[in-house]
Amino acid sequence: MYLGNCLIYIGFLFVVAAIILTSYNIWDDRRAAAASGAAMEEILLDISKAKEMQEEETPDYFVAPEMEMPKSSVGEYDYIGVLDIPALGMNLPVVGELSYSALKVAPCRYTGSAYQDDLIIAAHNYSGHFGKIKRLQAGDDVFFTDMDGNLFSYQMVSMEVLKDTAVKDMYSGGYDLTLFTCTYSGESRVTIRCER
Repeated sequence: MYLGNCLIYIGFLFVVAAIILTSYNIWDDRRAAAASGAAMEEILLDISKAKEMQEEETPDYFVAPEMEMPKSSVGEYDYIGVLDIPALGMNLPVVGELSYSALKVAPCRYTGSAYQDDLIIAAHNYSGHFGKIKRLQAGDDVFFTDMDGNLFSYQMVSMEVLKDTAVKDMYSGGYDLTLFTCTYSGESRVTIRCER
């Protein structure tokens, strides 16, 4: 009798813990979407201003592709541009440097540059960030606009699921753009490969 009551009590605690964890995850997902949306308004304004100021016809990165991507500071983060995935209805700001705190706000540049065709972007699997990228199909369009208003057009060519330790594989293949996020277990990475 005592053992049965203890097991029921432990089971109840597990159910309560699961409800609390689920509630936190839903709250965190909504908070991240709101933070991205707030940053997006300022970033789009900065991109619009940069386009108006451009006088030359040939963008700087054509002449010097090794140049650092321009950044715009919004709050405590520096953003390098906007990622647009029409098939998923996603339009997200991209932070220029990866950090755990920045990932809780928006997708982040893991490494690379749009100018050198080796940009890798990481994000949490929040539904408002990269939680839906596994739904992309080969041929779907992906767009990246830098802070100077230069538009880079890509198409999704493949999806891979890589182990979390497969760092070299993330860089392999010479893809122009790679997007990745963790699976729910955190043991693997859903990896989307795109070409210009």
